[in-house]
Amino acid sequence: KRYIMDNMNKELNLFTIEVPLIVTVESGVNDMLDRDGSRTPVGFPCGLGLEKRMDCQVVQAATKWKRLALKQFNCKVGEGINTDMRAVRKDYFLDHDHSSYVDQWDWEKVILAKDRNLDYLKTTVKGLWKVIKGAEKMIHKEYPELKKYGGYPPLPEELKFLHAEEILDMYPDLPRKQRETAILQKYPAVFIIGIGWVLNDGYPHEMRAADYDDWVTPVKDGGKQYHGLNGDILVWNPIT
Repeated sequence: KRYIMDNMNKELNLFTIEVPLIVTVESGVNDMLDRDGSRTPVGFPCGLGLEKRMDCQVVQAATKWKRLALKQFNCKVGEGINTDMRAVRKDYFLDHDHSSYVDQWDWEKVILAKDRNLDYLKTTVKGLWKVIKGAEKMIHKEYPELKKYGGYPPLPEELKFLHAEEILDMYPDLPRKQRETAILQKYPAVFIIGIGWVLNDGYPHEMRAADYDDWVTPVKDGGKQYHGLNGDILVWNPIT
């Protein structure tokens, strides 16, 4: 954890700060986790003895708060913040990957309008992958038994970049989750670009909250027109 935090700071020019657990409703910095506002935060009155008690919420995500923090900490272009956020998502789905309690790394960086392009996105993602791959190498160096007895293949040196539309073209008869499973059999580590825009089959690859994730901006890649300057890193997990 410390390796990833420290090396993310070096690779992306970030510094570490804390995210508040509780914010006031009037601050407007808490996030909705969907497009229709149905995943509401935990809310409660706060401040016994005050003339007017504060209307407060437990943080669900730090997306809007991070943007405010960039201004509060006077971050210049190319500088950013790195956080280890604690949050509660009472309306979230639960499975082996998700919990109502969230302990999540999060970061935000000041860039120029001209940097909002596909090349900048890919360069940033490659920097993140460099840190993740470096963490694996560090762990194997510290605990060589993992390589000897674990039987788990190492992470690829590089990510494969694909747009959600390209994956749909490759597997037009498969639903989204099965498309992800199929593509990871071919490329064990993939960055899927453009998650949220409606694809050619009439459905988005996955829904994204209205508070963040640019799935709208038109982008050209390989001569083809797509949408979205967002995405997810997916890695094949041999255990699950």
